[in-house]
Amino acid sequence: MGSSSGLVDWRGRPVNTKKHGGVRASIFIHALVLLSNAANIANILNLVSYLRNEMHMDVARASTMASNFFAALQMFSIPAAFLADSYIKRFYTVLIFGPIEILGYILLAVQAHVPSLHPPPCTPGQQATTCESVHGSNLSLLLLGLYLIPIGDGAARACLPALGGEQFDISDPVEQRQEASFFNWYTFAVSTGGFVGLVFVVWVENTKGWDLGFIVCALCVLLGMLIWIAGFPFYRNQLPSGSPITRVLQVLVAAFRKRKVELPENPSELKQINKDEAGALELLPRTEGFNCLDKAAVDTGKTGAWSLCSITQVEETKIIIRMVPIFLSAVLGYIPVPLILNFTVQQGNTMDTRLGAIHISPATLFVIPTVFQMVILIVYDRFIVPFLRRITGYVGGVTHLQRIGIGFLSATVATGIAALVETKRRKVAEENGLMDATTGIPMSVFWLTFQFFLLGIVDVTSFVGLLEFFYSEASMGMKSIGSSIFYCILGVSAWLGSLLIQLANRVTRHSDGTGGWLDGTNLNGGKLDRFYGLLAILELVSLFIYMFFAWRYVYRNDQKVVVDGDNKTSSEGAINAI
Repeated sequence: MGSSSGLVDWRGRPVNTKKHGGVRASIFIHALVLLSNAANIANILNLVSYLRNEMHMDVARASTMASNFFAALQMFSIPAAFLADSYIKRFYTVLIFGPIEILGYILLAVQAHVPSLHPPPCTPGQQATTCESVHGSNLSLLLLGLYLIPIGDGAARACLPALGGEQFDISDPVEQRQEASFFNWYTFAVSTGGFVGLVFVVWVENTKGWDLGFIVCALCVLLGMLIWIAGFPFYRNQLPSGSPITRVLQVLVAAFRKRKVELPENPSELKQINKDEAGALELLPRTEGFNCLDKAAVDTGKTGAWSLCSITQVEETKIIIRMVPIFLSAVLGYIPVPLILNFTVQQGNTMDTRLGAIHISPATLFVIPTVFQMVILIVYDRFIVPFLRRITGYVGGVTHLQRIGIGFLSATVATGIAALVETKRRKVAEENGLMDATTGIPMSVFWLTFQFFLLGIVDVTSFVGLLEFFYSEASMGMKSIGSSIFYCILGVSAWLGSLLIQLANRVTRHSDGTGGWLDGTNLNGGKLDRFYGLLAILELVSLFIYMFFAWRYVYRNDQKVVVDGDNKTSSEGAINAI
């Protein structure tokens, strides 16, 4: 498990660990992660402003579309991961789909630049509710540009974590620690990209025009891809192993067909595969549990992929099934995160955005938790992890699931604080007779930093923990899918959040069609504080559900530090040099 054997260089030859992989190869990957996230994070957080101010959408519609865009960015990682694990190398998957993301930004730039392709600006004094909203072919162009972006970015999200993990051999003491650091630095690259996007890209969009802003996004992705392509000769590459989804389905079908067959007393009688037959697959030993699936490996005389499967196939299926409860509980735990991010920007638009003599964009406030994430990640990786490693013996200081749980606890507190801050915001608006106003509430936008900080902790803990958990627990033939499962969690959570917005509006709307918590274009006329309260309850329930399943989960891989007596001293020196 984790050995560099079976990996090849760009010419298809066995890798030379002195020339291929390691920290040098991962730097090129981090460059693409940083630059692509500079574009995408800026637009994830600033898209609501574009949809409301330029496309004249109401609160619910803009929030729903922004959440759907966020979800699509995550969800396309699933088909991209399937292609990468099954048929083409991860490098080529990103290379094929990356330009499509650039095309999406170009289409958005064209629409923002050409007046006839977007709604006319509202006249001074005109109510927002009477402004013409984007519709017809212009709406189609908007959706086309928005949803081309996830096609390219989804491939990167699925393949880059797995490609980066392949650069390290976890059976080697030095590279095992480097792999644990890789996922921390991967998240650091995401945060750094977010910082660049929120400081520079958002500024360009809000002050120089959205057309120029989208062009800058396209150039960021293009530059990132060029740097990443330059690292091609240094990568270790996993060969495609055939469709993992097909292998799982074959096990389920074969086990169902032989559901009445008795398992042999000696497990060695179950079908095994040798190393030569395995190819790019990892040889997996039989484990206890889900014994009904073991029947797929019982030889009853019938051959064929849908009648007789190997123990390795059966174990791949067991791995997926065992991760399902963690997946579902994590989906519930992440529902409030994109919703708080979207609504926080809309809250900030109504508040006092002055910082001294200048006004700042509410989306720029995300610089605060982003910087916080960057600092904490460095401190965590360089100081906290080595300290905890000596105490616990775990290569990451704590287990993946413990780290995830800390993040969900922070998300629970964040939703509660968000409800309290929104209650205060509406009270200040009411006291100053500004309930009908959309801006100018005399309350500093920096009140929102409390929930920002806590969401920053969520990214430092749950983001990294979930990404590393699903990657490490997946078999070698499913690493891209393992990474994409994490992003699928974010996507499903965002879609469920959009559904929750619609459901909350429908349930709380009066019979005359008014009064929904999130109805209308004026945030003061709604009940966002109550919606936040609902999210806090949901997050608390999901935290307990997650803790139950995490407590029962049995790891497939030992997370203890690999000790090599001969190399221990040099290993520690190499790590400190990184």
